[in-house]
Amino acid sequence: MGRLRFGPAGKPTNFKGDYEEVPQLLRQMGLDALEYEAVRGVKITEAKARAIGEAARENDVVLSMHAPYFVNLASPERDTVEKSIERLREAALASEWMGAYAVVFHPGYVKGNSSREEALQRVIAAVKELMEGLDLKVAWLAPETTGKESQVGDVDETIKICQSHDRLRPAVDWAHLHARYEGKAINSVDEVIAVIDKIEKELGSWAVKPLHTHFSKIEYGRGGEREHHTLAEEGYGPQWEVVCRAYIETGIDAVVISESPILEQDALVMKSTCEKMR
Repeated sequence: MGRLRFGPAGKPTNFKGDYEEVPQLLRQMGLDALEYEAVRGVKITEAKARAIGEAARENDVVLSMHAPYFVNLASPERDTVEKSIERLREAALASEWMGAYAVVFHPGYVKGNSSREEALQRVIAAVKELMEGLDLKVAWLAPETTGKESQVGDVDETIKICQSHDRLRPAVDWAHLHARYEGKAINSVDEVIAVIDKIEKELGSWAVKPLHTHFSKIEYGRGGEREHHTLAEEGYGPQWEVVCRAYIETGIDAVVISESPILEQDALVMKSTCEKMR
């Protein structure tokens, strides 16, 4: 049976202290993962990043980072791609300082390209450029499955991006997959296992040691995601019990980052649910 780690996307709800204090707080709660949010830009000094990393190691909290939202590697505009590459380089460097193992990012948008395939190939070309001269020893770049049809980032596209360089690993957001297909995916244990199996088959077993994942319930409309919801809210999917059962049946290691509006609270609910199901 694999190890499952749980934690929030960012500081716990209503916590006003420094990031260096978060790992100890999470350990006291019974959580052991943290995704540092750099979604508005990488604004952290080397000293602070290293302090967060040290606190995480002392408290057995595994770190990841979410890179800035302002990234579009699929853009036909050269300036946009160059700025996106620079933001991802900054995130990767800060992750190395911190000891964060995954740098999660949204690959880009189809708009402006003649086809999804052209957009995907632009992302792959930009990733190769991004990785030139970037010597990563801890951090892996982690393209995330995205929540809208207008974005590059279904399961197959994410796998192809990861196949373009040996320092990439997938980040699977189950809510995003549920939303981008307007509720027609991630509804059964078999569907979740199919995604896990495809990743392991196409990329190798290292990709699920651990599999980096996000979870919340989600609201969607035509074209995909609208808003994240708490686990207790009725009428939204996917169901955590389904994903947890798939983890247990496959025996994979996974890091589960809660993107619920009540971050750490729902991370604890997910952990408790899985413990009861084992």
